[in-house]
Parts: sequence; structure tokens; C-alpha cells
Amino acid sequence: MAPSASQPMYQKDEKVLCFHHELLYEAKVADTKLKDPNDKQGGFMYKVHYKGWKSTWDEWTPPERMRKLTEENKELASNLRKDMNAQRHAAAGKPASLSIKKRPHGSDLAGSSARGSEDRSSVAPQPPKGTKRAREIEGIDKEESFVNRPAVRLFMPDNLKSILVDDWEKVTKDSKLALVPSPKPITLFLNEYFDFEKGYRLAGSADMDLLQEFVAGIKEYFNKAIGRMLLYRFERQQFHDVHKLIESGHGDHAGKTFCDMYGCEHLLRLFVSMPDLIAHTNMDSQAVSRMREELTKMTQWLAKRVDRYISSPYEHVGQDYLDSAKNGA
Repeated sequence: MAPSASQPMYQKDEKVLCFHHELLYEAKVADTKLKDPNDKQGGFMYKVHYKGWKSTWDEWTPPERMRKLTEENKELASNLRKDMNAQRHAAAGKPASLSIKKRPHGSDLAGSSARGSEDRSSVAPQPPKGTKRAREIEGIDKEESFVNRPAVRLFMPDNLKSILVDDWEKVTKDSKLALVPSPKPITLFLNEYFDFEKGYRLAGSADMDLLQEFVAGIKEYFNKAIGRMLLYRFERQQFHDVHKLIESGHGDHAGKTFCDMYGCEHLLRLFVSMPDLIAHTNMDSQAVSRMREELTKMTQWLAKRVDRYISSPYEHVGQDYLDSAKNGA
């Protein structure tokens, strides 16, 4: 359970991780103080000393920049550093190595697309409320301003890359479909992730607000993107059938969204498409950095729990579906 605003989340001499710009560094809490001495509910500030740095680098920071020194957060720090190194290699013209043995022809799982060699609709969804959207790419007046927008390079754990490859092969090569409705829908995953992660956020803090907005944003992005850009051609008939069930509003499907119907196999496709989607918003560099952190943490959490959330078998479809999919191609 997260501490209340009247109690410090971090104690003096506690070892923590702290953001300095875009990276997390090991640090120690040297002191604590109220943000406002006259408001005991206003939260705390923490003076941190970075491990291996001179004391001149000591600084007072809000809890939003700090993380508990857990194994998961240490892995997050490592992944953010790997991502930074990959960007530096790319800037120097040295492509970073990709530790995946196989991938579908024409796909770029390390970048921003899981589309494979099959075409999907390239129409981007509307972003969640609170995120300003740029003009559609066809109408951008100043190409330079578009190119110079901050980019998101999402670190994707290797086992999730492999799942994306297997997913592509099962659908496009084996003519199989993931179960929809899924026994472990995206909504279940997002709710359980939120319940886990909120224990590390101060109730009522900006960090907690960010978590709530991020999870809600992922839901809205997926609901808008699934029919526009996340499906292979072979899955479109299934999507139309699911859409009819939701639109009917009867029985078990009343009030459902696509997040309630589809599983994390499809959510992974959204994750690797997020850099492209974010590039078409007006997010500043700080917002992009926080988005990358939240995405990295979520994918990292999922990667350790694939047996729970990505374990349902794919189904062979009947001849009627094959004929319908062929006629609709």
C-alpha cells in the first residue's frame, strides 16, 4: 500500500533510483523535508546523493523523479540505458545489434512497427483526451518541425519480440486466429498492472495521476487503433464479427469495448506502433520521456508474466471463414 501524503515515501539513508534527465541512477536519500512547511499534506521533497558522484551534484527532488530500489526498477534503469546507447549508435551511424534470431520478412520489431510484410491500414487513431494531435501527416506544413519532434524508442524484451514473430507466423502463414473474446483480455492485464504499480505511487500525487492517465490512454488508443492499423488482412472478418457482437449490446457483450474482447497478443502490436503514433502528437520532450518510461515499465512487467496473459492457443478456422476472408481480401 502506498504511503499517505503525510508520510514520506522514502526514508533518510534509503537507497533509491533517481532520474537525472532521461536515465535512472542509484542514489541515497540524504534528507527529507515538507514541500510546504505549513502544509503537512502537501508532500515531501528528498535530497539525494548520486552513487559515485561528488556531493556538489546532490539535489532536492520530488518523489516523481524517484523509484524504489527493486529488481524491476533496476532492470528498468538498465533498459533505459540500453535504449540511450542504441540512440547514440544510431546517431553515429552504427546500427545497434538486434538479439532476435528470426522475424518476418519486411518487419521491424525493434523499431515502431509489427506489421510484417502484410499491409494494414495506416490511419492513425485519435489520441486520448489531454493529448494534442498534430495535423494529419498529409497536411503537415513544415516537414522540418515534424522531423524534429521528440521520438520514442521503445525497448522491447526479447521474449515479447519472439511472441510478435510467432503471432505473425500463426496468422499469416498458418491461417490461425487468436481467441476472441480472449480468456485473458487486455482490460484484465491493464487493471492488474495498475493495481500493482499504484503501490509504488503516492496517493494523490502527480505520479499517480500520470499512471491513471497512461492506463486510460492505452485503453483508448487500442480501442481506436485495433480496426484501423493493428490487424492482418486474415483477421478482418473476425474483427467485423466481434464489432457486431459489441454493437448488438446484448447478453455478455453489452457495454464491452475491444479491450474487453482482445488479448495481449494484439496489445503488443500497439506497443511497437506507439512511436509512430506519438510522433503525430505535439508532446514535448519531457512528456515523451515519461511516456517512454511508462511504456518500458509496462512491457517489462508483461514480459515476466507472459504465461498468465499470453497463453491462449490460436484456433484453426473453418472453411466458411476461409472463404469469407478470401472473398473479403
